[in-house]
Amino acid sequence: MTHRVLFMISSMRGGGSERQTLMLLKHLDRSLFTPHLYVMERAGDLMAQVPKDVSIHSFEDVRQEPMVYLPGGVMRQQVRHLAKLLSDESIDVIYDRTFHMTMIAGPASQRRKVPRVSTIVSPPELALPLVEKRFVRMKQQRLAKAYYQSHQVLAVSQIAADSAKNFYGLPSDAVDVVPNPVDCGALQQTGAGPPKKNSDAMLTLVCVGRMTHEKGHHDLISAVSLAQTNWSESQPPMHIRFVGDGPLRHELEVQAKNIQPPHSVAFLGSLSDVVPSITSADALVLPSHFEGMPNVVLEAMALKIPVIATRAGGTVELEREEPTILWAEPGNAESLAAAIRSFAADPVSALARVRSATRLISERHDVAKTSRIIERYLLDACR
Repeated sequence: MTHRVLFMISSMRGGGSERQTLMLLKHLDRSLFTPHLYVMERAGDLMAQVPKDVSIHSFEDVRQEPMVYLPGGVMRQQVRHLAKLLSDESIDVIYDRTFHMTMIAGPASQRRKVPRVSTIVSPPELALPLVEKRFVRMKQQRLAKAYYQSHQVLAVSQIAADSAKNFYGLPSDAVDVVPNPVDCGALQQTGAGPPKKNSDAMLTLVCVGRMTHEKGHHDLISAVSLAQTNWSESQPPMHIRFVGDGPLRHELEVQAKNIQPPHSVAFLGSLSDVVPSITSADALVLPSHFEGMPNVVLEAMALKIPVIATRAGGTVELEREEPTILWAEPGNAESLAAAIRSFAADPVSALARVRSATRLISERHDVAKTSRIIERYLLDACR
């Protein structure tokens, strides 16, 4: 008999947690588990990729607008809906990921006595105020209670785990680290064939991410402006591609007007498949102020594309004994400019870092290995 496991995520719009959830749904051992997916709304390009044998449940199917608005009314609806679903579908264990899903899963699972495995994807003292914005202290308390009640709390990086222990007051041994995996086979199949570089006469850098303050796009544009003032005439001009969208896009487009020819910037918007944009670049740039465990860096490493990144959060854990990333300091445009100039001037070192990154991905971030680890936590919760 298989165990019925409910994976919880807000939508399938294509963020890091959504892609991680999709990978687990694809790789979960069907001889042990029958997977279900719970979303707030049936939205996102990744929805079409959910395996056909996964039952999808959505809060939007039953949502009712309250006659009188009261704070927390929608969340109470969500908790009631989830609690009923747990009973109706005879769910044995929940895998909740991201703050909002954990706040819903906590009280609902307590009502039905269903165990949970919860995953923390970002350092909460930095991420929670950005994600939730209102009633942050109250939500911090709710999340602390929910994590205390989880059968097991996981974090995608040691930095996220340490942050969670301090922020929520969790015991020192309460959080295990399971780094985000990457599906190397699927990525390499998607990006099969030689990378389609624009031209040897152009240095193409790609930045992938939602355009919000913490992702550091402003810093990258400032860094390019600084780098162009001391750019060697013997090196090809820079072409920066931004993949993604968000509230800061217009500001960034205005700022990018400071980039002077022959250097250039392009805003590509949100793309359902970012792999071609990564494989056609000379390097991926991650200018973030903080990260839990950046999926886009894992994907670039799996695709054997050099990475320039800030020492932000769990990103630093993607380098072990061997150099894998060309580093800059978070929030420091001058440091990022220096890293870009260094990359352009020394392509041989970049190739050595790519080889090291490939080994790191294979040894520590393989999706099959990670899926088996998470399955053990789920099975233990079911006992």
